[in-house]
Amino acid sequence: MNQLKLNDVVSYVEENIYYFHQKRIEKLDELKLKRVLSRKNPYLFKAKYVLTSEQIIRGVVDAYLSSSEEGIFGDWLEGLALFINNKVYKGWKSGIPGIDLEFDKDNVRYIINIKSGPNWANKSQKEKMLAEFAEAKRTLATSGSNLNVVAVNGCCYGRNNNPHKFPKKGPDYFKYYGQVFWEFISGNPQLYTDIIEPLGHKAKERNDIFLESYAKMINKFTREFANYFCDDNGQINWLSLVQFNSGNEKPIL
Repeated sequence: MNQLKLNDVVSYVEENIYYFHQKRIEKLDELKLKRVLSRKNPYLFKAKYVLTSEQIIRGVVDAYLSSSEEGIFGDWLEGLALFINNKVYKGWKSGIPGIDLEFDKDNVRYIINIKSGPNWANKSQKEKMLAEFAEAKRTLATSGSNLNVVAVNGCCYGRNNNPHKFPKKGPDYFKYYGQVFWEFISGNPQLYTDIIEPLGHKAKERNDIFLESYAKMINKFTREFANYFCDDNGQINWLSLVQFNSGNEKPIL
């Protein structure tokens, strides 16, 4: 085990947080009005007494971005966790499906599935993770190394006072959240707070660039929405919108 140097972590974050902001803009650039409108419930907007095109556009775009940003940042945090663990325990990106990180400590091979937050799994997703843990253990058992393999689901934030899990089907595993997870991969109990400040490196100027792209997208989509789904008086044509979203006929967009 090597001592983690906080300066290395700060440098990594400051050099790589750019990619998170860049991915946000790329996701925005990929958006099509047809795509976001088809994913949102038009009945909900009507029930909430939404009256303007911009309200609808902001609602569908913001919902899409919130979902995509969680995934983008989760991938970024996984990269940070790999970097830190490699510095301390020489861990590596696993080649086993469903396993993000492997490292050895005290004669134990840890296989880790990394997620951004604790509430990521429905029943089928949890079953899939357990199946991947079981398959990873079988794979490592056949390597002839006689390893003691321990599976871990690591979550970058949250709390959990009952980390050892014993599912009815599948292998037992540990679920580490927040401070416990970051300490587990680094040996540093304060790492979970140490990383928060460098994450804001140039955040304002990068977010300003994003907001410029966001504003253009809102204006563009609002104009397109009005052309397709508003009458000559500027009133939303709810019948046309519902037919586009849920009807069997070929969409107009």
